Amino acid sequence: MVDRGNTVIIIEHNLDVMKRADWLIDVGPDGGTAGGQIVFTGTPEEMVEQSHTITADYLRKSL
Repeated sequence: MVDRGNTVIIIEHNLDVMKRADWLIDVGPDGGTAGGQIVFTGTPEEMVEQSHTITADYLRKSL
């Protein structure tokens, strides 16, 4: 699909999928009423280097 010029949006918590993504949007800072804000946007590499979110911590550990 991407090779044909389409944008693919996936809502996912699987770290293997996130590592292969072109772009991540992290919504948080937590779940439920403590969430709903965009806390990071960027590549997986940028997330590991720059972000201090819960998702970034898990992604960092998985690399």
